[in-house]
Amino acid sequence: MENLNQKIISLCKRRGFVFPGSEIYGGLANVYDFGPLGAEMLRNIVDSWWKFFVRGRPDIIGLDTSILMSPKVWEASGHTASFADVMIDCKDCGQRTRADQLIETWESGEFGTADGRIWDGVPPEEMGKYIEEREIKCPNCGSFNWTKPRKFNLLFETHIGIVPEDKSLSYLRGEIAQGMFVNFKNVLGTMRPKLPFGIAQAGKAFRNEITLGNFIFRTLEFNLAEFEYFFNPNEQEWEKVFDYWKEEMRTWILSLGVDEKRLRYRLHTDEERSFYSSKTEDLDFEFPFGFKEMFGLAYRTDYDLKNHMEKSGEDLRYTDPNTGEKIIPHVMEPTFGLNRVFYALLTNGYTEDGERVVLKLHPDIAPYRVAVFPLVRNKPEIVAKAKEVFDGLVKQGLSVDWDDRGNIGKRYLSQDEIGTPYCVTIDYQTLEDDSVTVRDRDTTKQDRVKITELFEHLK
Repeated sequence: MENLNQKIISLCKRRGFVFPGSEIYGGLANVYDFGPLGAEMLRNIVDSWWKFFVRGRPDIIGLDTSILMSPKVWEASGHTASFADVMIDCKDCGQRTRADQLIETWESGEFGTADGRIWDGVPPEEMGKYIEEREIKCPNCGSFNWTKPRKFNLLFETHIGIVPEDKSLSYLRGEIAQGMFVNFKNVLGTMRPKLPFGIAQAGKAFRNEITLGNFIFRTLEFNLAEFEYFFNPNEQEWEKVFDYWKEEMRTWILSLGVDEKRLRYRLHTDEERSFYSSKTEDLDFEFPFGFKEMFGLAYRTDYDLKNHMEKSGEDLRYTDPNTGEKIIPHVMEPTFGLNRVFYALLTNGYTEDGERVVLKLHPDIAPYRVAVFPLVRNKPEIVAKAKEVFDGLVKQGLSVDWDDRGNIGKRYLSQDEIGTPYCVTIDYQTLEDDSVTVRDRDTTKQDRVKITELFEHLK
């Protein structure tokens, strides 16, 4: 599986899916840029999510809130006090790492005794005792000379404007949920939704995490999509709401072609569960380095609205239009790590078929739905006809690649590797009967299709 991971990383760099951040200056650890194909694929993932969870439902409303918010938001939410990982430093080489990841990596290694325990959320003192008793060495220098584990807040600090620093402190958002909670009253006033309803958004989040790499799985800056689903706990059992969204989350990722055998739900332990949640489950995917979290589902009760109401002094209660009763709704929160969805789809789709490397991506997710080839470049009438077909497909809303490099066989192999479902070749017969050759990525089967019927065929 590690070999698979290296192959995926190599493909991403070679084909323009993902580049190391700031590469010409030596890079920046745990920061990556999405290249031309990666940007297209990521946008397709976001569009698919928005269509499934927002546009496709009458009870969910979209927002796009700011990355920067008043620091009072993060104080009220509990993030400034409780949003932390446990880190540990090697005194000899200065290597800094998360204590839970150090332990889990050691447990899964040659000398380990992995028992499946999740160490995230375990008190620092307990982790330190475990590391000391087993003399877990630094993976960087091999030394056993650690500092005591200690908590490290994950919020990125920044400063706004020219006022003194102690008055200008702000944070890059560590999650995108708070923007929806602080706009709850605005949404009620403008959209007049009735419970149950959701508020959704997709965007950037930032966490000053100590990571062990694993490509884009855990980075300092990442893309999230989530929604807060508000409901009256007196009218709906939270367990039923939880189970409904659990199944919907699974349904969406399966609709993108992910192998069901590579998915599993895992319940958070009491130590691991976030401070705001009464119950959390993760939908894990089998990445090249094992089953790891891709989605999370948390029952946040009325924690956030109640705290913001208390700290801001604003009335964030919902008024029942039929009874006039005022309540603080409870919240179910499905969260989707979009970078991880991206990574999972690459892992799920990567296939070696003889001499071919094929990225079997769902047509709605692939960077290009179709590639158009003129059979030869030195025949103006063939090139002109190919341009006509290309322009026609673009006008009908398809993402189309143009490729006239090298021989036709190499073009097919190139498109297979970037996941393009169909290739359309304009040849000499096209000039005679207005038909083209359509090749299927997965089967390599070729069909002759009339240009007038091409769009429907590709859909």
